[in-house]
Amino acid sequence: MNKQLDSGLVRTIRSMVLPFVLCIGFVAPVFSAQGQNSLQTLREIGDTFTQIAEKASPAVVGIKVEVESQGQIFEGTPGSPFGSPFDPFGDDFFDFFFRGPSPGGSRPQSGQQPRMAQGSGFIISKDGDILTNDHVVGKASKITVKLTEQQEVEAKLVGSDPETDLAVIKVDSGKDLATLQLGDSDKLKVGQWVLAIGSPFGLSHTVTAGIISAKGRSDIHLTTYEDFIQTDAAINPGNSGGPLINLDGEAVGINTAIIGSTGNVGIGLAIPANMAKAVYEQLVKGGKVVRGFLGVSIQDLTPDLAKSFGIKEETRGVLVSEVTKNSPADNAGLKQGDIVIELNDQAIQKASELQYRVSVLKPGTKANLVVLRDNQHKSISVTLGERPESRPTVTGPVSEPEPATRLGIEVQDLTDDLAQRFGYKGQSGVIVTQVTPGSVAAENGITPGTLIVEVNRQAVVNTRDFQKRMIEVAKEGSVLLLVNMQGHSRYVVLKIPKN
Repeated sequence: MNKQLDSGLVRTIRSMVLPFVLCIGFVAPVFSAQGQNSLQTLREIGDTFTQIAEKASPAVVGIKVEVESQGQIFEGTPGSPFGSPFDPFGDDFFDFFFRGPSPGGSRPQSGQQPRMAQGSGFIISKDGDILTNDHVVGKASKITVKLTEQQEVEAKLVGSDPETDLAVIKVDSGKDLATLQLGDSDKLKVGQWVLAIGSPFGLSHTVTAGIISAKGRSDIHLTTYEDFIQTDAAINPGNSGGPLINLDGEAVGINTAIIGSTGNVGIGLAIPANMAKAVYEQLVKGGKVVRGFLGVSIQDLTPDLAKSFGIKEETRGVLVSEVTKNSPADNAGLKQGDIVIELNDQAIQKASELQYRVSVLKPGTKANLVVLRDNQHKSISVTLGERPESRPTVTGPVSEPEPATRLGIEVQDLTDDLAQRFGYKGQSGVIVTQVTPGSVAAENGITPGTLIVEVNRQAVVNTRDFQKRMIEVAKEGSVLLLVNMQGHSRYVVLKIPKN
């Protein structure tokens, strides 16, 4: 009986184990093959990076600059998020422009020797044109370019454009130089591999790899015109001006900024190559950049604004808050309150996007706009002018505080004296004399000296007119105001508190 049981048990075990053994014998080679394929794929990716680096590196240069400080403390760039002045030359230029000085950093004293800083760049013409950042070379009294470990040559500044943070310098090496071609940054897609090459902390030809994390970053507030590429390829101080390279070995961006206060945290920003190409061509040709000019003040169309204008809250576009008199926009028939939804057959969703796209067009170019006006689509053709160098702003003293209204503001009639002091000559409306801290108005950027021109798209000419309009709209729970602040008009929606 026991023998029979033993025999049956053996047969049962054999029936279970044999298929398992056969299965292992069959699967093991499969896993081995998959592992080999994975390793081969990794080797191929590594080989691709190596080939790109070997081809591109000779065109990437290190840049050293000197600046005669003479006790001067330089101010931060207007677009910088750092409001206080600081000395850019106590640290790498990259730190200067995007983070400020290191704790305990010293400021230059009168009579000090020239301060030193460094960055990167890359050669884009065989006769020595080099593309880099304005914040690297813009204030330099002497520029030295490190072409190889053994060769350094002095460079001259061809031109710079602080509004995009781009600059062109030139070297004369007496021979054809290795170059890096600019690629089409518009074709980039999120998730694509890229390489960054530069001289972080002075370590020349350092290569890092990553992907395109995002495109069209335009709310960083570092420069006037922004369309940054975001990447997680490691970028550190000293990478400024170096190339961001795609798998075709083309420079698709110029490494410019990092987000974070302690060096690389995986969020780097690069200027798109297409923006750089347009700036480069103008700097080389004329030493400065000439931009298209429409002649409007614009703002993003928020859901609240869309609702106030009686259109769908999900509508995307840019609201025209002011049209400059006798400007190209004015001559073409563009009106205050129009919503721009297309420029040259391309959808427009943000104010910064419209601003940038107009800026890259040459003066005299005909631009075709599609706008929403009174919920109707309208096509407008406008011949662009030349953007002025700058636009002056006007400030002045404010009146004595008075009691707050429900919105948190107090207004008075716009007298000739107030119009003269605040720069509202020839305009009509009521002027804000007091804003209650923490009020709805304060939270929405209304400040003393703001001129209120319209209430719910109805013009107001005095305080009586203003109060009448406000009473009419109070039950609606919100009000749409057209305001003018320091020479710039914009629409703002204020929620009216019950008490």
